[in-house]
Amino acid sequence: MTTQKQTQGIDFATLSLRDALDLAVLIEEEARDRYEELAAQLILHRTPAAAAFFTKMMRVEEIHRKQLFEQRQRSFGNHPVMVTREMIYDVEAADYDEVRMNMTHRDALEVALRSEIKAHRFFEQALKIVPSVEVKKLFTELCEEEITHQALVKAELMKLDPEKPGDRDDFSDDPVAQ
Repeated sequence: MTTQKQTQGIDFATLSLRDALDLAVLIEEEARDRYEELAAQLILHRTPAAAAFFTKMMRVEEIHRKQLFEQRQRSFGNHPVMVTREMIYDVEAADYDEVRMNMTHRDALEVALRSEIKAHRFFEQALKIVPSVEVKKLFTELCEEEITHQALVKAELMKLDPEKPGDRDDFSDDPVAQ
């Protein structure tokens, strides 16, 4: 199951609402941080459109993280956090190996779309396991949020001109004699 590969030490059958909120905050944080890393890599590779999109997605993830964190604070105050970053891996975060130095804006959008789909699948799978009505409600909302994020990315994709053959080569240097 997807949730087991992406989490370690989390028992979804006994997950409390507090722990589910902490998990959700960490998932958004992980995605935000990965988008920031990818944007920095693409700035170095001089692919500004792709970098700018990853920066935009970083901001989207941060807004969602803040909303979830505030919800957690309102509901549970400063009660200890039991779910840690070490317990999750690539739940929503884009895979590192998807970034290339000749990445186009379209490529960046497609990476982000795959990440949002991956997160949606994670919460769908978790919904099948969690018995708590409160946690089911939260995970249902998170599924809907991931669909909203997917729609945002798809809308951006629709704005782009179709990619022409050779577009990727525009980012490569010509070979140099040694």
